[in-house]
Amino acid sequence: MIPQQGTEQVWLMDPSGLPRGLSRVGSPALLFDVDAIERNLDRMLEIVGGDPALLRPHMKTHKCGEVLKRQVARGIESVKCATIAEAELAARSGVKDILLSYPVVGPNAERLTRLARMFPDLRVSTIADSPEGVLGLATHSSAGNPTPLFLDLDCGMHRTGIGATEAAVDLVRSIVENDALTFAGIHAYDGHIHDASMDARKAAFAAAMDVLEEIVNLLESEEIEVPLIVSGGSPTFALHAEAAKASPRPRQTSPGTPLLWDAGYGTHYPDLAFDPAAFLLTRVVSHPDENTICIDLGNKAVSAENPIENRVRFPALPVEKFLGQSEEHLVLEVADRSAFPIGAKIIGVPYHVCPSVALYQRAVVVRDGECTEEEWEIEARDRRLTV
Repeated sequence: MIPQQGTEQVWLMDPSGLPRGLSRVGSPALLFDVDAIERNLDRMLEIVGGDPALLRPHMKTHKCGEVLKRQVARGIESVKCATIAEAELAARSGVKDILLSYPVVGPNAERLTRLARMFPDLRVSTIADSPEGVLGLATHSSAGNPTPLFLDLDCGMHRTGIGATEAAVDLVRSIVENDALTFAGIHAYDGHIHDASMDARKAAFAAAMDVLEEIVNLLESEEIEVPLIVSGGSPTFALHAEAAKASPRPRQTSPGTPLLWDAGYGTHYPDLAFDPAAFLLTRVVSHPDENTICIDLGNKAVSAENPIENRVRFPALPVEKFLGQSEEHLVLEVADRSAFPIGAKIIGVPYHVCPSVALYQRAVVVRDGECTEEEWEIEARDRRLTV
């Protein structure tokens, strides 16, 4: 049975500790532990005090309709996404309120408004941080079917967004005054906050929220109401949850990684107490020398993070050194290769789960410690579904 986060069980070295039924699964393969996913969803709800209206999980982590259906079953009817394909999958999966949190430019403006027309009973919104972005969406929208548009606020990441300035107020005013658009609120992503220390995380969070409070005050001084605030990522999830619970304004928090968790966040943020739910099955394919093994987990099977040792963690495989990786191979130095014969099954935890999941067309479902015959499609790994 796949262990929960933080256990000391040496489960990869003992065949009885592996999920049952692995022998029929080819490698490399992505495994989803459904029991862990269910626990993580319950934990997310616990953090927001049991109120699903405060949650807008980011689906870029899993891109999977089966996970979305489990969110909806818990009353979590809002999601955040990064692509139009993800937005379309969310619409098909019963989600009622979809925020595409990516600047929409070029033909994507028409694609998004076409998607909204396909699902008239759903709310499909996006973000903007420039006059060009606002105009592009307005061109493809209409007063009869206006596009809800969030101001994308730069609260410290300096990737997309606009600061709390008069230019931001002017941008919001241009949205409010355009009949083809609806001002939906403020989107503030603090993805620059990676501090492992809780004290440092709280300090960085406070600075980011000062920027958010500043723009809210600027808008309200111009008698512009802020309908909704969508804020935060995974490391600051609990902090945003507390802010959302206490907020006098409608507010949602938007973590993504907690749904599946990974070795990177598990190492740095144990306070969040989520369980890894996505695993990679790999096998030993060669013994280059007496202290070296080669496994079938190349950079087409796990996200190619740097440094190389930050690509995957093997909880019970004592790796001395990551020697090299190519498209289909990962070469490891080990103390004793005889412990890992040719064909030996090994399970790893991706260091960065979101891009790792996107490398697979489907995930093998593990339930009650057994690999089932069921597979879940990672449908939104494609850039386009039908729209």
